[in-house]
Amino acid sequence: MQSARPVFLDLLKIRFPVTAIASILHRISGVVVFVGVPYLLYLLGKSTSSAGAFAEVQQMLQEPLHALLLWSILTGVGYHVVAGLRHILMDFHVGETLKAGRSSAIGCIVLGAVLSVATALWIWL
Repeated sequence: MQSARPVFLDLLKIRFPVTAIASILHRISGVVVFVGVPYLLYLLGKSTSSAGAFAEVQQMLQEPLHALLLWSILTGVGYHVVAGLRHILMDFHVGETLKAGRSSAIGCIVLGAVLSVATALWIWL
């Protein structure tokens, strides 16, 4: 028996609204932060143990893989904070209309991208 409901599962052709994209990115950034916290704690613990270990961490972060990993985690943190603040404002009934939700989602994505570029400049320059 066939269903009367259409099935359209080609994710490359589905057009998500900007609010859905912001929500999906918020979830992804949460996972990145959760997975990245042990690495950040390792760097913090090692860098505070001695002056020599701090120099080792500095040298380690000069390697492209470690720099990319740090950038990825900090980008996730930045976006997650921005999107979290957006959600907190909505909890206080600020920007709950559809138009305001779209605008804040766009602002959230743009500000997250700006923070990502700023983090890259901070790490690599």
